[in-house]
Amino acid sequence: MALINPYIHFNGNAEEAFTFYRSVFGGAFAKVMRYKDLSSPDHPIAENDANRIMHISLPIGKSNLLMGSDVLEVMGRVTENDNRNTISISAESREEADKLFNGLSAGGQIEMPIADGPWGAYFGMFTDKYGVQWMVDFTPRHKG
Repeated sequence: MALINPYIHFNGNAEEAFTFYRSVFGGAFAKVMRYKDLSSPDHPIAENDANRIMHISLPIGKSNLLMGSDVLEVMGRVTENDNRNTISISAESREEADKLFNGLSAGGQIEMPIADGPWGAYFGMFTDKYGVQWMVDFTPRHKG
């Protein structure tokens, strides 16, 4: 089965955002590359872009990655809020759902507080302090 791993673009604060995400999810970065790592005489990187993140990845759970990068200033700004892209997290317990919801939504804007929904899922939605939209749910599996 193919995996879907979200990739988020930032305007120079990818490292700050991913450090925040790591504080909630735990773990360690699998990869961190800066634009200056690829700079060469043939392909120089502007000084103001050198320390921006070219690629960063954070393993989440057993087989998922949250990935991202900064956009070079010369390429313009990313307008995260112009898109309705959402990262959906399916937690393994109510406690994990609460931990992820409360951690990731800190400093952000809660759209739908996490609560039991009429469709049977424990669910909530928010935009984090970096403008990234998230959904967190936990759906109990009935043993039968």
